[in-house]
Amino acid sequence: MKRSVEVSIITVNYNGIKDTAKMIESVQSNLSIPYEIIVVDNGSERDESLLLQKEYPFIKTIRSEKNLGFAGGNNLGIRQAVGNYLFLLNNDTIIKDNSLHYLIETLQMDPKIGGASPKILFNDAHGYIQFAGYTPLSEITIRNQTIGFDEPDNGQYDTLSRTLYLHGAAMLVKREVIEKVGLMPECYFLYYEELDWSTQITKAGYELVYEPRACIYHNESSSTGKESPLKIYYLTRNRLLYTQRNRTGKNRILSIAYQVLIAYPKDVLKFVIRLKISLAKACIKGCIDFFRIQNVKPN
Repeated sequence: MKRSVEVSIITVNYNGIKDTAKMIESVQSNLSIPYEIIVVDNGSERDESLLLQKEYPFIKTIRSEKNLGFAGGNNLGIRQAVGNYLFLLNNDTIIKDNSLHYLIETLQMDPKIGGASPKILFNDAHGYIQFAGYTPLSEITIRNQTIGFDEPDNGQYDTLSRTLYLHGAAMLVKREVIEKVGLMPECYFLYYEELDWSTQITKAGYELVYEPRACIYHNESSSTGKESPLKIYYLTRNRLLYTQRNRTGKNRILSIAYQVLIAYPKDVLKFVIRLKISLAKACIKGCIDFFRIQNVKPN
């Protein structure tokens, strides 16, 4: 039987009730397809799920007393979702039109397409692009480029295209994909989990796409800061973790050696020269903690 809810919109809230409220209201004002909104309050200092439920009685809320990270929080929502499609949407995003239906249309047109991300613009007056697809991750450096990043949106990326990775701020996935591949890996806590999940989806035989007809607006890094110790720690640790889980043989050895012996010492030196000692320590700790992690391979 076809589910009456076409898309389940899942968002993770962490001490961000004002952003979450704006996102909910933007969906309510603009989206016309049958949907449900699931808000996971992921260990906020106060129970913001109760406040949101009272203000927006049509949403579903889930309260976790512990911060389970990006993947853990989203997975709580995925388990409760009933839609044919699951749309993982950051709570600090908003939509300004009804264009999200194009994501669903794109997934419906080809059974090989398992997921899609929209065009993502920075939510400011300039209309600059945050995301218009990704280039592949390098085999050794585990680096890539975000296509269109910080460019004015002049329609130069308005063509549907394949991408190896979905963007964590906004990704629509077919239910059947999750049933086949599994939930988002929770070993990362923050950063790289959507890249790993995308890798597992493509390994399962699906394609991922960037759909520019759909568009959202994003206030990036409002919770972690643009260059905070928290961000540096998880980017450092999790790049190594992604390597361990998704590279094999010589490439795995070379990549880990490159990061530990070349890339991260350069980063630490750069932070020290800039007198950003807390960032240098976060980089070192992230590297050390990677080697303490056990059972890091994909299921």
